Amino acid sequence: MKKNISIILLLMACFASQFTNAQKKYSQLSDYVDPNIGTAHSRWFFYTPGAMPFGLAKLGPSTNAHLGNIQGWEATGYDHRDSSIEGFACLHEFQVGGIVVAPSVGTLQTIPGSLKNNDEGYRSAFDRKDEHATSGYYSVLLKDYNIKAELTATKRVGFQRYTFPKSAQSHIIFDIGNRQGESGAVKDAKVTINKDGSIEGYVITTPEYVKKYQEGAEVAMYFYAVLDKKASAYGVFNKNDRKAGEKEIAGEGSGAYFTFTTKENEAITVKIGLSFTSVANAKLNLNAEAKKLNFDKAKKQSLAMWNDYLGRITVEGKNETDKIKFYTGLYHALLGRGLGSDVNGAYPMNNGKVGQIPLNAKGVPEYNYYNSDAIWGGFWNLTQLWALAYPEYYADWVQAQLLVYKDAGWLGDGIASGKYVSGVGTNFTGLAIASAYNSGIRNYDVDVAYAAALKNELEWKGRIEGAGKMDVKQFVERGYSPQIDDIGFNTTTQGSGFSASHTLEYSYSAYAVAQFAKALGKTSDYEQLMKLSNGWKLLYDNETKFIRPKYANGNFVSNFDPSQPWRGFQEGNAWQYTFYVPHAVDELVATLGKDTFNERLEKIFEISQKNVFGGGTKIDAFAGLSGYYNHGNQPNLHISWLFNYSGKPYLTQKWVHAICDEFYGTEGIHGYGYGQDEDQGQLGAWYVMSSIGLFDVKGLTDINPSFQLSSPLFDKVSIKLPASTGRKPFTIEVSNNEKANVYLQDVSLNGKSLDKLSIGLSDVAKGGTLKMSVGAEPNKKRTE
Repeated sequence: MKKNISIILLLMACFASQFTNAQKKYSQLSDYVDPNIGTAHSRWFFYTPGAMPFGLAKLGPSTNAHLGNIQGWEATGYDHRDSSIEGFACLHEFQVGGIVVAPSVGTLQTIPGSLKNNDEGYRSAFDRKDEHATSGYYSVLLKDYNIKAELTATKRVGFQRYTFPKSAQSHIIFDIGNRQGESGAVKDAKVTINKDGSIEGYVITTPEYVKKYQEGAEVAMYFYAVLDKKASAYGVFNKNDRKAGEKEIAGEGSGAYFTFTTKENEAITVKIGLSFTSVANAKLNLNAEAKKLNFDKAKKQSLAMWNDYLGRITVEGKNETDKIKFYTGLYHALLGRGLGSDVNGAYPMNNGKVGQIPLNAKGVPEYNYYNSDAIWGGFWNLTQLWALAYPEYYADWVQAQLLVYKDAGWLGDGIASGKYVSGVGTNFTGLAIASAYNSGIRNYDVDVAYAAALKNELEWKGRIEGAGKMDVKQFVERGYSPQIDDIGFNTTTQGSGFSASHTLEYSYSAYAVAQFAKALGKTSDYEQLMKLSNGWKLLYDNETKFIRPKYANGNFVSNFDPSQPWRGFQEGNAWQYTFYVPHAVDELVATLGKDTFNERLEKIFEISQKNVFGGGTKIDAFAGLSGYYNHGNQPNLHISWLFNYSGKPYLTQKWVHAICDEFYGTEGIHGYGYGQDEDQGQLGAWYVMSSIGLFDVKGLTDINPSFQLSSPLFDKVSIKLPASTGRKPFTIEVSNNEKANVYLQDVSLNGKSLDKLSIGLSDVAKGGTLKMSVGAEPNKKRTE
């Protein structure tokens, strides 16, 4: 009976969502963005509506952020299922979090309190009906205090505005010295109230991934804030220990408070300049970006920038729900991997010092530094989107990776304030750099980029944990990484517990850098790398027709279960990873046999559809690891597109549409699957690319990269970039488009019929019109 009630409630929620969507007016693209989608069990960096595209300041409400997380990756921060808010953090990034501001009325509280009891701290209950979130702006009514809280931001400055009731005890606290989300434990903190009423300070943390991948390193966050009203009283605190009238405090738990006498509906605005290098640069960032801005102007500016960035890809069609998914997905792709350098070009170096980005003739930094989650799986979503619509960001991202390489000697797959935070123990940064080069994005030092990428693939002497691929020596010498069963999740110079997935990954990245080498005329490097790109063949077991881990003695592992995750395969299993040969799909098809390949792949999707293409309705990031297909994680995000290589492209069209329609939702719980792992925009970017019918299984790593084609969800797609990028407008027009009409019939580019379902990235960049007609029945005459 409970199960039936759950189904009824789910259907009611879906109907309510569709009804709300139908009633809502969409006057600009940001109106389609709903940050609350998928916020149940979401990561720390997922929910930050008060931010600019790729910004440093990323503001959002927290429901459980002070709990932190044990391993550094678990869902924490904001959860759709919670009913109280504990404050508003200004920094949300992979392994980075802090600088919390919170308002209250009545008895002063200086700890957040627990979810079970609002009265224990400064947290407040709230209702979803009183909450509004979009790209660049957030507001909510804090019920316990009758305070309206609002958030917005410039690139490096957070704005928080609180509208208070009439009270002689209206408070704003700066809770600085406590753990937040993925930030890790607090090592030190300091807060100072200056004579002019401004407030400044810092917090230094030791995130879990920093401890793992760069032992002894730390992440520092600095702020400088001003309030637009003078306080009637002030003080500092350390958790519950308050010191009225004092202006400075240091150590874990440090914070400061301000008390005001407010009239009914009186608003007080806080501007917070943020920096990863110094308090002085936090102040400089504030004065440069926001000195003359009030909250409303900052909000208007933020929304304008979001609509500009979202407007690089516009979609038209009858289905408003698909547009909500599309622009929310694009929003997430543009939100993550944010700015880490200051307006003067200062950036946090790997060794803890402050570096300087070169300035142009106008005194403006030539490029920016960015923080970044691991690029693991990002080549099937993010880098394709960057290359298509945000090439200038892609160039900056490469520059940021090269800064770390020049500072510390190795590329890092994940970077937090200059520190290595690999996260998965591998490293695809070289592949992403090679893809940028082959995509025509080359405004960086190409020689340094190539040296960094080549070193990442081939070298092991002196290799540090933060660079990942600690077993690369084995791969280079043997052609594969040996399995070590009793090593757990670790990787050493002798092999790995994830040996099979590492071999597949290294084979793919070797191919990518080989294309980089070939383009530069590095013949010997090209030949060596291409030989290594065949490493996957050494692990193919003809008896089981699966990729199978192999020991150092050359024997396959015993007691092999292709559904077993974590043994030889990171965050997946042999069913999922056997298709992980994106650089040589034709060879994989031939190896398995075309009939076996298609029958197995189609079976995988038929079975997985019953489980929502992942972990079913279980709210857990790893719920689908034992299944046949798991869209909620990275290792097999490309396989729905593989039918384009096996003679049945109509099945790619069928299953891509099904995943877009069924895995992705518009609710808090079923947004990106059920509690899946949306790593800084990866699942959102996959939806964007797949829904417009452009995708490259190879991750744009070929010398002349191309997109495979499928049928878009929309009637029309327009891609228009700023003139400064040198790109021309490109349009996709779809005739006879309906939900049931998922199958491509005819395709033409600029009036010329296409024999193959692919189009070069260079053709898109030149501009033109791609016309498609679709129908309800497969066109089985098209086999490629």
